[in-house]
Amino acid sequence: MSTLLALDIGGTKTTAALVERTADAARVLAEHTVATPAQEGASAVIAAADGALGTVRAAAASRAPGNAAPSAPMALGIASAGVIAPGSGEVTHATDAIRGWAKTALGAELAARQDLPVAVLNDVQAHALGEAVHGVGRGHESLLLVAVGTGIGAGMVSGGMVHVGTRGAAGHLGHLPVPEADGVACPCGRTGHLEGLASGPGILALATRLGAAREITADGRALAAAARAGDAIAQEAYRLAGWATGRVIGGALNLLDADVVALTGGVLGASEAWQHELERGIAHEAMDVVAATPILPAAAGVHAALLGAAEHAWRKLCA
Repeated sequence: MSTLLALDIGGTKTTAALVERTADAARVLAEHTVATPAQEGASAVIAAADGALGTVRAAAASRAPGNAAPSAPMALGIASAGVIAPGSGEVTHATDAIRGWAKTALGAELAARQDLPVAVLNDVQAHALGEAVHGVGRGHESLLLVAVGTGIGAGMVSGGMVHVGTRGAAGHLGHLPVPEADGVACPCGRTGHLEGLASGPGILALATRLGAAREITADGRALAAAARAGDAIAQEAYRLAGWATGRVIGGALNLLDADVVALTGGVLGASEAWQHELERGIAHEAMDVVAATPILPAAAGVHAALLGAAEHAWRKLCA
């Protein structure tokens, strides 16, 4: 049995947790969530994360009499937004969701503050590892996690190892080109990428371009409600987004040949039209040899990224 600290840093919230890991399971013993001071800069975000970790460690140490306190944590695993350098744990590239996050020495900063060895993963990569070990990937040799929400990303786990790439940038599925997005701006600064068309914000923009009424493009909930109520433009936006996303997943299966695909993110469940066209898109692109690959909702739950970060730290630093 091992005890580890885990941290999940996102653009809106940061969660710290104490994780107990055994040979065949893991569970969160304590957790604490704070708002991410994203617009105050990297130093403020690191300070908030350090404070959340301190709160979790203090809570674990002060358990009620009769409840044995967990052992001291062996390492800290971090899941963070941005591209993470595999060796150093530095954030090398990031969007402006967290101001000044790029070039932040995240691993070194928190290793010094917590006096622990640290391993850092991109948040989607950590989610993928958590899903592979504790979700629908359990019992499979490999898993491809696809997250469709504010952005579109993916994580590939094979043989128990998450594939991060030479520079930590593996898994940017949303930055593959699709013809349906021709001329559409992508948040990365290019045009024609899947994310610009089929992420949550991309679908809202698509519906606007198709002529949707202003009130149904106020946010994703409004657009999803309109699609469920039969609004033709809302349904068409979800159809186009689902089709394009499915085609990219089908192509990814041709490249990666994963045992199973897990889907997660806020766009899932928004529209039956999206789901139907996603399946059609996968079938259109996937070669016969991979066409029967199971496509399942992610099942590891809200702690998936934390559990993945803890698992990564254990395998890299403690095993």
